[in-house]
Amino acid sequence: MSAAQHQTLLDAARRHLLRADPVLAAHVKRVGPCMLPAPKRFDTFDALVSAVTHQQLHGKAAATILQRVKDRLGDGRRVGAARVATARPASLAACGLSRAKGLALKDLAERQLDGRLPTTAQLRRLSDDEAREALVQVRGVGPWTVDMLLMFNLARLDVLPVGDFGVRAGYAKLYGHAAPVSPQQLVAAAAPWAPYRSVASWYLWRVHDV
Repeated sequence: MSAAQHQTLLDAARRHLLRADPVLAAHVKRVGPCMLPAPKRFDTFDALVSAVTHQQLHGKAAATILQRVKDRLGDGRRVGAARVATARPASLAACGLSRAKGLALKDLAERQLDGRLPTTAQLRRLSDDEAREALVQVRGVGPWTVDMLLMFNLARLDVLPVGDFGVRAGYAKLYGHAAPVSPQQLVAAAAPWAPYRSVASWYLWRVHDV
């Protein structure tokens, strides 16, 4: 999909949301065009190494640790799956990885080496649900991580990341709830936004910005 085609879809999504939900529509008008990125070239293994490393860390700290992993267990630009698979726990810990993240990266590396990890081309052919089913098999990769990959790497436009606190908190503020809604409540509320729930989620992330 070209950038122009992606933008055409985002424009259609915005028009749909303006018609589908008056409360969200007012917010969409305040924020302006959606800036979700177009599909981009990526490697599944690299993307998930980065995602696992970034979990529960601020961006700068995670970036520092990820670079250490690339330097120690790769060529400085990419992490080597074979080197991660055979790395001792102490080597992973020396990069700043927790034990859980170290185990997750080793499982990810082993799946990359034996072909169980879907390639980017394979992911592009899978539905959202099929991609989730394939990727959550990786240790340390949960639904939220897969949703972010679907939204920001594959540019899927109907993903609803119910596990994202920011989306649920944005919905609560916009619709006047005293506390963030539950995932089940968000699923029910989001029905009118389909098939553009990724775009609606992007706007809910912006609630605290306007």
